[in-house]
Amino acid sequence: MQTNIFLNVHLISDSTGETLNAVLRAVAPLFEHVTALERSYYLVRSRRQLDKVLEEIESRPGVVLFTIASQELRLILEEKCKAWNIPCQSLLDSTLDLFSRHLGIVPKVQTGMKQTLDSNYFRRIEAMNYTMSHDDGQIVNEYDDADIVLVGISRTSKTPTSIYLANRGYKTANYPLVHGGPIPEVLLELKKPLVVGLKVSPDRLIAIRTNRLLSLNAEANTDYVSEDAVREEVIFANRLFERQGWPVIDVTRRSIEETAAAVLNLVETRNREQFG
Repeated sequence: MQTNIFLNVHLISDSTGETLNAVLRAVAPLFEHVTALERSYYLVRSRRQLDKVLEEIESRPGVVLFTIASQELRLILEEKCKAWNIPCQSLLDSTLDLFSRHLGIVPKVQTGMKQTLDSNYFRRIEAMNYTMSHDDGQIVNEYDDADIVLVGISRTSKTPTSIYLANRGYKTANYPLVHGGPIPEVLLELKKPLVVGLKVSPDRLIAIRTNRLLSLNAEANTDYVSEDAVREEVIFANRLFERQGWPVIDVTRRSIEETAAAVLNLVETRNREQFG
């Protein structure tokens, strides 16, 4: 039986913490049975402020993510976390180092530097807003505005994959198939978005659903996990995908990141075919 794990995530920034929050929102949904307890500390620019943060970290161990320009404060934070055996990671260091080494230029890092509000940033915000409001079959009549539509039966990772894609700037809707249930004509007639079917093996699906029911202390002796019923669901979905000519991704052995990468490969292939 898989139990739920609660993880303290300390987000420390000398600015508004937007980057840290965006990363946590993207990463947290990718871990099943893990609930991230967000503890945020913004505008941390003095030793006194940092000392208060350290008290919280020591009393509630977990993981620490930070964006702090002050070398003095960074060193104190990293040394304390090391002494307490608490994972501590600067969010931007590896990226800054990559750019610096490639360009041969030392980056200009200042306390309180704000994220540039360029077109890509607003695209991601728009994509996230769209994806959250079109999750799990909501507002189907607006699916033609999506970049990607994911279709699959229950527990094929539609929602976390959609959120991951939204963080990459793609407006992503997802629709849950129900065996024997009606399928909206608008879904079957979509032309603009890339519609992708997500399939999974019956055995893997039964295991995932059983763990889900157990974590909720729910009755596990239902058609939701019945071998015959699940196999019928899988066959129903696969036949629909084939009939519609939708590309299909098998998520049986894939992580969320791998599924999203496969979807993006399909997007690139489609773009090349359409625009050369």
